[in-house]
Amino acid sequence: MVGLRWWNHIDEDGKSHWVFESRKASPQEGKTVSEAESRIFWLGLVACPVLWVVFAFSALFSFRVKWLAVVIMGVVLQGANLYGYIRCKVGSRKNLTSMATSYLGRQFLRQTTGDTQTTSGE
Repeated sequence: MVGLRWWNHIDEDGKSHWVFESRKASPQEGKTVSEAESRIFWLGLVACPVLWVVFAFSALFSFRVKWLAVVIMGVVLQGANLYGYIRCKVGSRKNLTSMATSYLGRQFLRQTTGDTQTTSGE
């Protein structure tokens, strides 16, 4: 729907590898995902874990312990799904860290030189 997918791959040695992918739009394809569809997808993806947390507090405060196990599993599974799609969207942690470091470095350099224009790399 939004060009993201993730899965677990087990290699020949038996090691588990998580794969996070994001489809890059090529200039020939144009815009493949509409903004409305993307917003609906992300709203649903974020709203579901929040709803499960509300259910968890409801089960906890109404002393329905047997339902609490079901609700905790819902929170864990929806949270894992949200985490997976966020990793697809922003890339791996290493890429995210390097992006943040380079951005902060550019901002610091811009502040020290007094330059208020954006650089060509942004």
